[in-house]
This record gives sequence, structure tokens and C-alpha cells, in this order.
Amino acid sequence: MTKEEFLHIASDRYDSLQALNKLDDFYDYEKEFIEIWRDMGRQVLEKNIGGVPNDRRKKKLHYSGAS
Repeated sequence: MTKEEFLHIASDRYDSLQALNKLDDFYDYEKEFIEIWRDMGRQVLEKNIGGVPNDRRKKKLHYSGAS
């Protein structure tokens, strides 16, 4: 993954993170915050190691090297 790809993924989440400031309930804030970062982390992980294999039982890394 390049720095530009990472920044693109992060910039896609910026508006969602800023929208959290409009929430009055901390529970809702925390729940949405965790969901945003979990989704972003999943995207970064998949971009770094490749897609999810067809067979979920095979946990082989399809790493193409550092970018």
C-alpha cells in the first residue's frame, strides 16, 4: 500500500468522523467511532495483505511485498 492509498482511505472517513461531533450521546459517539475505525482498519489490512481467500479456512498470506 502506498502512502497515497492510505491517505485516500483515511480521507474517505474524515466526514464521518467529523459528523460524530454532532452527536449528543457519548454511547452513540463511541459506537459509531469504533465502527468507522474498524471498517478503516479492515480496508487497510486487506489492501496490505490482499483480498480474503475463497476458503475461509486457508489463512495463507498473499503478500506482494512492501510498497
